[in-house]
Amino acid sequence: MVLVAQELPLVCLMLLLLCREPGVNAQAGQGFSLQQPQAKVTVAAGETLTLNCITSGIARPGPVKWLKGWGSGNKTVYDQQKWDPSSRVTRAVNGSDTDFTIRIRNVQPEDMGTYYCVKFVKGDSGDDEVFQRGNGTEVSVQAKPSPPLVSGPEQRARPGESVPFTCTSGGFFPETIGVKWFKNRDTMGGQRPQVTEWRRKTYNMSSTAMVTLQKDDVPSELICEVQHSTLLAPLRGSYQLSRVLRVPPSVEVRAEPSPVEVNKTVTFTCLVKEFYPANVSVSWLENGIEIKVQNISRPWKLPRGLFELRSQVEVQATEEKNGSTIICTVVHDGQAPANYSASLWISNPAQGGFQMDKGVNPLSSLLLLLWMGVLLEKGLLGGLLFFLFERMKRKASEMLPYPAPPPAPAAGARGLATASSGV
Repeated sequence: MVLVAQELPLVCLMLLLLCREPGVNAQAGQGFSLQQPQAKVTVAAGETLTLNCITSGIARPGPVKWLKGWGSGNKTVYDQQKWDPSSRVTRAVNGSDTDFTIRIRNVQPEDMGTYYCVKFVKGDSGDDEVFQRGNGTEVSVQAKPSPPLVSGPEQRARPGESVPFTCTSGGFFPETIGVKWFKNRDTMGGQRPQVTEWRRKTYNMSSTAMVTLQKDDVPSELICEVQHSTLLAPLRGSYQLSRVLRVPPSVEVRAEPSPVEVNKTVTFTCLVKEFYPANVSVSWLENGIEIKVQNISRPWKLPRGLFELRSQVEVQATEEKNGSTIICTVVHDGQAPANYSASLWISNPAQGGFQMDKGVNPLSSLLLLLWMGVLLEKGLLGGLLFFLFERMKRKASEMLPYPAPPPAPAAGARGLATASSGV
């Protein structure tokens, strides 16, 4: 009886220990230890994350698990009893009873959080109960931004117009990011990047820059440069300004010097200069009626990237076409048609007057006209001189005295004359 009385307190103590509810301090007196040494870990997206957990000592039967988060919202990442070798979570040392280090392949930003290594034991109800847990490891995932994408307006704009361009990038962490804009090699101003959270712990970025287009911007390139802590070198996105630029053409219609001779073939030329893009069409009208063009020319590229086109049409200069309007109609890049005109004038059309023979050489005709003019001038001068001479002669005759009558004969002479007449 004395022996039983002496062992009774020891038995009661053992019963109390067996009936005690397991918890965080249940390992007391059993020498069990769980070490989770990593307080914080940073890993790049896509890489493998290693979480260390080492146990020592003896504990009651129960699994070791890795949990993401603590409390009602936790998620089991690894379960010793239900581990799937095909998952992206693997043991560093397979089959070990003390090393419960795990590796998580292809880490993504949504894997960020605090991870706990936890020792469970079987409770009286048969459920797993927490026996001991580690201090937790805070995991940060650094995600690189996606290559920047530069977009422009949907419609083309003319030189001198200011148009917006947008640079976007996403899926990065942490949220701090830098953006620079360049036009060719020159730095230009841009809007401060607007950063918004996207999905789980990742961010998107958007930045806008205004660009005033120039006529010589066809070969120009707009560049968006993104800088982030995860990048060894900046990422760049580009946009060719030729995709949004429209340079209207300057048009000139040329014709041979007018007036031209009757029935001569006259060539009209329509010069469509310095335009972009190359999409252009040219048509001809004569007094509103379309003229068919046999040879359709194609635009050729100038050194600065602009285009030029020359279109020609031939018109027969008949008398009825004198004063006709020849129109060159230009349609550029689907815009409204623009008309440019020139007139056809014919020299000396037949209107009841003199019509020069079309076979006469113009130089010979000029010499003939000059010769006729000289003859006319001499005729007029001769007539004038004759008129003046006659006038002076008449005046001179009027100024002379009248002639005296002959003197009367003497008396003797008259008698003698009478006698003589009477014989």
